Amino acid sequence: MSRVALGERLDLPRAKLTGELTRLVDTGLVEIGGPAASRGGRRSTLVHLADDLRFVSADVGATSVNVAVTDGRCEVLASQSEECEVRQGPTPVLGRVVDLAERVLEKAPGRLMGAGIGLPGPVSFRDGMPVAPPIMPGWDRYPVRDELAGKWGCPVTVDNDVNVMALGERHAGVARSLDDLIFVKVGTGIGCGIVLGGKVYRGVAGTAGDIGHIRLDDYGPACACGEVGCLEAYFGGSALARDALTLARSGRSTMLAEKLNDHGRLNAQDVGDAAVAGDFAAANLVREGGRRLGHVVASLVSFLNPGMVVIGGGVSRLGHPLLAEVRSSVYRRSLPLATGNLPIVLSELGDLAGVTGAAWSATERAFAPMN
Repeated sequence: MSRVALGERLDLPRAKLTGELTRLVDTGLVEIGGPAASRGGRRSTLVHLADDLRFVSADVGATSVNVAVTDGRCEVLASQSEECEVRQGPTPVLGRVVDLAERVLEKAPGRLMGAGIGLPGPVSFRDGMPVAPPIMPGWDRYPVRDELAGKWGCPVTVDNDVNVMALGERHAGVARSLDDLIFVKVGTGIGCGIVLGGKVYRGVAGTAGDIGHIRLDDYGPACACGEVGCLEAYFGGSALARDALTLARSGRSTMLAEKLNDHGRLNAQDVGDAAVAGDFAAANLVREGGRRLGHVVASLVSFLNPGMVVIGGGVSRLGHPLLAEVRSSVYRRSLPLATGNLPIVLSELGDLAGVTGAAWSATERAFAPMN
């Protein structure tokens, strides 16, 4: 933006603004551009973050890793993903993250200023490490931040994957500029990122939003956390694959049986494809899962009164049939005052939500004032 507009936004006198900009230019963080649009009188000049600033961001899921490099404005310049089981443990998974980071940095070289990573489990944001994550054996209190900071020589932030997805949608996606929203990720696991007052709310120990382990039934299916009847045990990606396999083997779904015969396995996307094609049993799985998810989201809406609900993650590719069930449950179960102007929408950024949000987290750390 122009110097004048920047001074007005920060409410700084011209002399103070000039001094600060000079210091930032000298450190290589800011560059002076061409003339700004005329507002009458002498034309101001444009200022912007230096073009060669780079941030690495990584989104580690239960079964995949996505790594990107962004500029200082968190716009993705290059990204690369691959299948990777988080259950392999921290050493091989973080090794893949480092390798992919080298590849994307080769495509968009520059000065590495910071990095951010999202992990699929409870994370101590302060300490930069996962804590007793249910689906990540071997990761408990592993020093992820310190290891990556040592390899890359820059500040690193580590957060829960759904928190960084919420940040991504808030800054660059469908929830752009909203200060209060919830982001529900439905993938192998289920979680919720909560943004209040423009900031991610993590709770005292960093476990806020762990809705996947809300118990729906004392006698339900076993969950990865060791309990039974959790939402995740009913509608996570693994649960959908499990139920789809049952439908295929029992003959209740001919389409899923054909897919199983062709590929030897089934996943959530197979369920979605069969449901869209008119398979009654698969469509019923989507409806029941969406209904259960909607019940939990309705409670969140009544409690937090957000400005938007965003549904993302791999299972969200089930699309509008899933969205319709969630909307129906939320609008039916929550107060009209809370839902009268409440959009419930699918993620706009899709697979880039996590890496975009991780980059935002990294910039907040790298650009923070030094004490």
